[in-house]
Amino acid sequence: MGRKSYFFILVIGSFFAGCAQQAPKPPAPTPVVSSKPIIMEPFRFHKMIEVSPGNDFDILSWGRGSTEAGAFEILHSDSANVKYTTTTGDLEGEIIDAYNSDMDMDGNPEILIQAKGKDTSNYAIIYAFEFNNSKANKLDFPKLTKSQAKGYRGFDNFYIKDGQFMREFPIYNGIGKDAEPTGAKRVLQYGLHNNEFTVKQLSKDSTNVKETTTIQPVKKKSGMDNNSSSNSNSSSKKKKHKTEEHSHKKKKRHHHSD
Repeated sequence: MGRKSYFFILVIGSFFAGCAQQAPKPPAPTPVVSSKPIIMEPFRFHKMIEVSPGNDFDILSWGRGSTEAGAFEILHSDSANVKYTTTTGDLEGEIIDAYNSDMDMDGNPEILIQAKGKDTSNYAIIYAFEFNNSKANKLDFPKLTKSQAKGYRGFDNFYIKDGQFMREFPIYNGIGKDAEPTGAKRVLQYGLHNNEFTVKQLSKDSTNVKETTTIQPVKKKSGMDNNSSSNSNSSSKKKKHKTEEHSHKKKKRHHHSD
């Protein structure tokens, strides 16, 4: 092989080697990150609430074979005092959310668990506890009174505002499947005093907005017209009576003169 051929082969090889080095590499696959943490069975729900550094509450629900019944547990980790306690209870339905508050401002946190009833997906159930160190005190969450439950069909929205537990829900008009939303909302504020809940309604609402906005026709001066008619009739009768009396007296004088 001559020098020219050898040089030509060397140049071509260098060219292809350079192209191979400059060729872009395919991008590495992006790992898929789940937006929600994966909860392994038999657990269904988990939320961690940090009340203060080293004072944490893990709220979980668990159970196999049914979605309408199960149990909940609250794992309290007091790492500062190296105390770990568990509070459990029967669960109806499934947990929607969990909240932390100190409604009575005594320094003892309250954990409130919101669940939805198994008989309907719209009605709310609240499991409430106050924690004093390692002790859990169960609190009885009040049911809606007759006036508070008027027009209630569920779809509750719970939240914490200014340390108080708030509840709002739409108001319906009608019964059963025929019930329709009125557009109004009822807002209730829950507090805590001596380990008992207090309830205050903040909204001025009605179970039927249409009734509150409908203007009933009013007959203007209806009372005055009736009185005027009555007075007019009375006046006519008086005038007629006076005329008859005057005529009678006139005839009587004429009879005497004869």
